[in-house]
Amino acid sequence: MKKNKKATVIIMVIAVLAAAAGAVFALGSNKGEGDAATDAADTVSVPQFNAENAYKSVVEQCSFGPRVPNTEAHAKCADYIAAEFGKCGYTVTRQTATLPRYDGVQMKSVNIFATCDTVSERRILISAHWDSRPWADQDADETKRKTPVMAANDGASGVAVMLELARILKLQKPGIAVDFVCFDTEDSGTPEWDKTGDDQRDEASWCLGSQYFAANLPSADYRPMYGVNLDMVGGKGAKFLQEGFSKRFAPGVVDKIWAAAALAGYSAVFPVQDGGFATDDHLPMNQIAGIPTVDIIPCYTDYENSFGPTWHTVNDTPENIDRVTLKAVGQTMLQLIYNEK
Repeated sequence: MKKNKKATVIIMVIAVLAAAAGAVFALGSNKGEGDAATDAADTVSVPQFNAENAYKSVVEQCSFGPRVPNTEAHAKCADYIAAEFGKCGYTVTRQTATLPRYDGVQMKSVNIFATCDTVSERRILISAHWDSRPWADQDADETKRKTPVMAANDGASGVAVMLELARILKLQKPGIAVDFVCFDTEDSGTPEWDKTGDDQRDEASWCLGSQYFAANLPSADYRPMYGVNLDMVGGKGAKFLQEGFSKRFAPGVVDKIWAAAALAGYSAVFPVQDGGFATDDHLPMNQIAGIPTVDIIPCYTDYENSFGPTWHTVNDTPENIDRVTLKAVGQTMLQLIYNEK
């Protein structure tokens, strides 16, 4: 991620994404965003999200080092994520592609797609990116700005929440199918020192893995009801406002999620307030794939960049992950999933 909360330029599809990936999985289809938020009277028994498990997954991912594309740490973490979804009964497929970074470096990108139900037509897609930013270009210390980011929050936290959700879904089957995708090469966008002044070009350098996935879906008829993208969902003191592009493309899904948060007891963490506009992985899913997708992303009103004090710095480490935030997001997702009709 991306642009700050003032971002208004929408990602355009880059030419390299036009080639088909040769999808290797077949799933059911569905239509649209679904109905308005579930009434409290219709709620069902919702399991509890284990934030400690999620935190341990953040630590495990970071133990490999920064997951920068084309590195050993990146390859090892891909194996770890795939194996963890496999333990939960999911069929895992790696969607590989070679995608050009803003500076021409060819990145070996791996989107990790997990499904355990190839029949149900009622399904949703939950996503997060799993790669690390190659440069801490927002760090206060200029000498550290070319250091790779550990990405505990900006990457690992979203994956950790998804892995814990997958574990719970295996134990208590919900009424809908839930797929997961871990997007790669999200965070290799143009660093501050190489900005060109061409907003469209710079914006298109982000979210390459999700751009590729959106242009090359698992099958021609793959059509989840909606998607939810989790980004930086473990920061201390985080609040999740209603992101602007999410409200533009998927207003009904926004209503569902924030209603679920209220039912789960986390309305203070998910206040019904307008946030900014974020260039993130939900944009290709909305604009290219046509799947209404919401971005759950923090909006810190007391920091200039809106993403919090560790964003794209060397301080984005497990020590700065808050289990309370992981719990709020994970429990909200469970409330959403188990009350989906």
